[in-house]
Amino acid sequence: MTAPSSTYRLQLRPGFGFDDARGLVDQLASLGVGALYLSPVMEATPGSTHGYDVVDPTRLRDELGGEGAFRDLVAAAHEAGLGVVVDIVPNHMSVEVPEANPWWHSVLREGEASPYARHFDIDWSRGRILVPILGDAADVAQLTVEGDHLAYFDHRFPIAEGTGHGSPQEVHDRQHYELVDWRRGNSELNYRRFFDITTLAAVTVERPEVFEQAHREILGWVDSGDVTGLRVDHPDGLADPGEYVRRLREAAPDAWIVIEKILHPGEDLPASWPVDGTTGYDAMREVFGVLLDPAGERAFTGLAGRLGVPTDYAAVEQEARRMVTDKILVAEVRRIAALVEGVEEAATRAAVAETMIAFGVYRSYLPEVGSTWADAIARARSRRPDLDEALSALDRQVRADPGGELATRIQQTSGMVVAKGTEDTTFYRYTRFAALNEVGGSPDVWGLGVEEFHRLAAAREASQPTTMTALTTHDTKRSEDTRARMAVLAEVADDFAEKVVAWTERCGIDEPSLNLLAWQTLVGAWPISDERLADYLLKAARESKLRTTWTEPDEAFEEAVADWPRRVRDELGEQIDDFVARIAAPGWSNSLSQKLVQLTMPGVPDVYQGTELWDFSLVDPDNRREVDHGLRRELLDRSRGDLPEVDASGAAKLLLVQRTLRLRRDRPELFRGYRPLAADGPAADHLLAYARSEDLVVLATRLPAGLERAGGWGDTTLELPDGSWTDVLTGSSADGGRVQLAAVLGRYPVALLVRGEDR
Repeated sequence: MTAPSSTYRLQLRPGFGFDDARGLVDQLASLGVGALYLSPVMEATPGSTHGYDVVDPTRLRDELGGEGAFRDLVAAAHEAGLGVVVDIVPNHMSVEVPEANPWWHSVLREGEASPYARHFDIDWSRGRILVPILGDAADVAQLTVEGDHLAYFDHRFPIAEGTGHGSPQEVHDRQHYELVDWRRGNSELNYRRFFDITTLAAVTVERPEVFEQAHREILGWVDSGDVTGLRVDHPDGLADPGEYVRRLREAAPDAWIVIEKILHPGEDLPASWPVDGTTGYDAMREVFGVLLDPAGERAFTGLAGRLGVPTDYAAVEQEARRMVTDKILVAEVRRIAALVEGVEEAATRAAVAETMIAFGVYRSYLPEVGSTWADAIARARSRRPDLDEALSALDRQVRADPGGELATRIQQTSGMVVAKGTEDTTFYRYTRFAALNEVGGSPDVWGLGVEEFHRLAAAREASQPTTMTALTTHDTKRSEDTRARMAVLAEVADDFAEKVVAWTERCGIDEPSLNLLAWQTLVGAWPISDERLADYLLKAARESKLRTTWTEPDEAFEEAVADWPRRVRDELGEQIDDFVARIAAPGWSNSLSQKLVQLTMPGVPDVYQGTELWDFSLVDPDNRREVDHGLRRELLDRSRGDLPEVDASGAAKLLLVQRTLRLRRDRPELFRGYRPLAADGPAADHLLAYARSEDLVVLATRLPAGLERAGGWGDTTLELPDGSWTDVLTGSSADGGRVQLAAVLGRYPVALLVRGEDR
């Protein structure tokens, strides 16, 4: 197995399919990319813009061009020297449109007699499958019979053979499923789902026959060498992630395999998992953390307190997770609690919920990794001593049979509680410094020291040198350049805090957490259209579940939120312009630094579509907007031999990405090993430096606003090994020995030095 030198993520969708991706192959090869990295390619819900709602894993998606177009894309990629990495979704399938999903359609029509009855994680002991789709219970009167289907407005459900006579309600009563009020889903659903989305039904991929059928098509492409890598979506939802990846590796021994495992700080992948690594959220946290000014924490904590934003992260997170177990995942908690023996039902439910609330990571992996389970039980006991009997029974029975149904289900579901409670709720309530509120991040941990960054990078090189690294993904809460500009706020924290207080008095949002998030987002993504910002803030408000929710919207509040961007632009537009003008340049510096670090640190770097230029996107769907690849092609063509300024065009970032990716592709031997380097002099703390081999040195500026205030690099120096060194980015040269950083970093805030390189 050979890992790609780098990947470039493309978000496929109707309107941008396999043929469109094929049209970018030569451009991406010119950029220096090692492999195309494609969002899911199998048949999905009609019109899906992301593809994670697979309906048929046995065939390629028609709306993307089908098998012929995919074959042409693969051939073009290989001809250009690019690998092809595909995103696969083993945990769940979409059941939103039953006719589009042949497995689910069969289950609804034939019930337990269906050959696919065990392909989904259905609790058949509870009778008919609940399908929570009706507006309310009375809507059963709206059902009609259309041939061999029951229809509810635009939704069609199969009728079992021999049951289609009588009134629609009588027909409905004879089916293997029951259409019910959508509100019953959270509390009564009898099939496992993806988080709280009832239209995504969990697949029992742990069953060998289900694994084989779900993977046969994509593994055929891997076996032929057409697909060279796999990205596995949401492994924590699987019954036994370790066994799954072992089976996948056995079936694809030569593939590069990374999994979307979100590691908590200090957490490692289980040692027995035969994968190359994660999808890079851990690296993202480290790169951003080392560029964050620790001096900004005090001012931001004070600002949050002045505005009424909570500053006790643990309390906010616990409350949000409890809301998830008590109101959203009620059916899941009940199903798990029913498996615990010898304890009163109410106490068992409370113990199950408390344990999942108490997890310090997404889930445990018993029996291989038991410490996280033990920690969760201990934490639950400390919070709820009244549940000691129930917690003891739960702990004893889980440990006695770590591969049994009880252990399996509570470990699967704890990740749902963490994701919904922390990522999707807490991150929109605890908004002290929103740039830390990132997938895989810990908003209460302010940054990362340089020494710790070096330690983690060296550990990655030693243990998982071919793991993926990332700065932006389709799931990040904001793009890398938005985050990089927001990092500057920590360097001007007192000034920003005073401005936010003044701005809030004039144009505040009447909900403190959203208000503070809004001001940070505004300056981070400015200039941004009113529509984009309003859409983002409405999503944030609903996700926080404080003043409005997706299911119970507060219309008056939402109207005020939607109008906020216009109000701010009208009343404060000039002030926002002036403030952003002050932080834009150091933001660009941060962007270049974090990009060079990500592209050169241990691991396989991914470039998310469009981020080879500045990209000031927010959370999805904003980060899936159409990319102007034509502009990027034009700038690539114009950049030959030029050294663009660091300005709003982003051309300097494009140059950095292209020259670094090409070096990785053409000189892979340079990117081995890891050795920290340290500067000497008054501005030494503003340099992050390391060597990847004896012949490659990386220099990146950190805390650029503070560096400028201090008067620049001054007499700060760095000792280079003997020899002639060339900056791959600028072509300038330097001799080994002690070099002045003011000279080496005179053109750009970063340098990529190669010994003996003649450019």
